[in-house]
Amino acid sequence: MIRGVRGATTVDADSNEQVLQETSRLALEMVKANDIDPESIASVIISTTTDITSAFPARAVRGIEGWSYVPVMCTHEMNVPGALEKCIRLMMHVNTEKSQKEIQHIYLNKAIQLRPDLLKR
Repeated sequence: MIRGVRGATTVDADSNEQVLQETSRLALEMVKANDIDPESIASVIISTTTDITSAFPARAVRGIEGWSYVPVMCTHEMNVPGALEKCIRLMMHVNTEKSQKEIQHIYLNKAIQLRPDLLKR
């Protein structure tokens, strides 16, 4: 079964270092919480709000040991007035035996406000 694992985080500033660091941190927390092996990842879609332009977050994911062959794509989120700023979102498609309920979605920094209902059930 392929399941989607969601995650989001924010950066304080649109800097190459912060974007790469927080993206890597988020991806690693997602795989740790869900016991995911990189070989079971079908693909990763990363979106950023339009105020992030300093780096491609996919670079951070491709730089994780064992992830160089994981298909990754970046895109921008819709620019909705009042939306959370400087936000990076990941959608990881994973081959897993876990049920939808067992999947742990990860929200870090200011992104915890996006889905408080999914935090640490």
